[in-house]
Amino acid sequence: MNGKDIQYCRPKKVQLVTLGCSKNRVDSEHLLRQMASEGVEIVGSDHVLGEKSKVDAVILNTCGFIKDAKEESIEAILAAVEAKECGYVGQVFVFGCLSQRYRDELEAEIPEVDGFFGAFDWDSILHAMGMKKKESLLQERYLTTPKHYAYLKISEGCDRTCSYCAIPGIRGRHISVPMEELVEETRNLAAMGVRELIVIAQDTTYYGLDLYKRRALGELLGKLCEIEGIEWIRIHYSYPDQFPDDVLEIMASNPKICKYIDIPLQHSSSKVLKMMRRSIDGPQTQAVIDRIKAKVPGVVLRTTLIVGHPGEDRREFDKLLAFVERNRFDRLGAFTYSEEEGTYGALHFKDSVRESTKQARYDELMELQSGISLSANEARVGSVERVIVDSFNDGVLVCRSQGESPEVDGEILIGDTGEFVPEELIGKFVTARIVGANEYDLLAELVAVEK
Repeated sequence: MNGKDIQYCRPKKVQLVTLGCSKNRVDSEHLLRQMASEGVEIVGSDHVLGEKSKVDAVILNTCGFIKDAKEESIEAILAAVEAKECGYVGQVFVFGCLSQRYRDELEAEIPEVDGFFGAFDWDSILHAMGMKKKESLLQERYLTTPKHYAYLKISEGCDRTCSYCAIPGIRGRHISVPMEELVEETRNLAAMGVRELIVIAQDTTYYGLDLYKRRALGELLGKLCEIEGIEWIRIHYSYPDQFPDDVLEIMASNPKICKYIDIPLQHSSSKVLKMMRRSIDGPQTQAVIDRIKAKVPGVVLRTTLIVGHPGEDRREFDKLLAFVERNRFDRLGAFTYSEEEGTYGALHFKDSVRESTKQARYDELMELQSGISLSANEARVGSVERVIVDSFNDGVLVCRSQGESPEVDGEILIGDTGEFVPEELIGKFVTARIVGANEYDLLAELVAVEK
């Protein structure tokens, strides 16, 4: 089934639900902008469907990366189908990574869905709703984040062949977005009120190698810093191998670049890294961390690790614990290894670590990190920091400093706003004094509000 085969009904009200990573969110926002230009009313993903809150179409942007994400996407599809059967939804359309990867199976198993599309088949999705893609809007977005921050996807796909990762098979080879298009998109975001830009890709440090035959992330960051209105730029998803020095130089010298790097390291054992096909060994990984900290004093490092990968015995896991203890990462997330069909790991390795062992190692790692996080947060008590206000919930201002990225890190919570109307502070920069801490969040008091 494809867009040309569907008997479409032009919708007036649409709900688009994005599952998975922030890269999917950017895709959804581009698609929503096209629909909004046709006068379609967009309702939020938190919109509760019901007899008095019907929509003409639900569109699901799915994730097919790991088992838990796939299950979440399937559950969301089934919930949308149930809402359709109850008469709350006119049509259900599905696209994204899960649909790209399992389209034939999904069409056979869930025929109630009106159309399954690949991750990039926006033309057919729009056609299915009686619309046509407008080339003039390709650098414009309909934001689903708070209006003061947005993600900027600088490339698609990945050329790396990590053993556990299905992304290259789903999203294809690495393709950089031309620099001039990213600058235009960022100018449009700034005009909408965006003040913080989060640069994302499957590997941000690989940017430019296909288009410009060089790593061009540093050059791109320089151009983005020149755009009026953008005050913070942070970098996510940076591969450690051959981390570009010019990125560290601009991070150290330009106040617009947050001293924050999301650098998924996955492991520290040379044996496990080799089996992961990471093209970098344990000592080289440590050297990258040391170089980053030396060139950017005070940098906040966020990383992701995988436990239970084939080849990880207790000795290799103990090396990982020692590595985390030595480097004391400001932010750390972890996953247990799950075998993904079609990946190098699934084809060449036996998933040899028991699930109970994986979970026990995960718990041990996260307990270690919990203590590290608590210690780091307690060390900030008494400091005065510039923060941005994300929201006002349950009588508390929810804020972040340069050291916290939205949706994945802890928060800075301010209870008393004094003479200021809390809702009017959302999206503004304020000065806060840290007065308390736990493993995840910080408590603060309001000192001043920037004009």
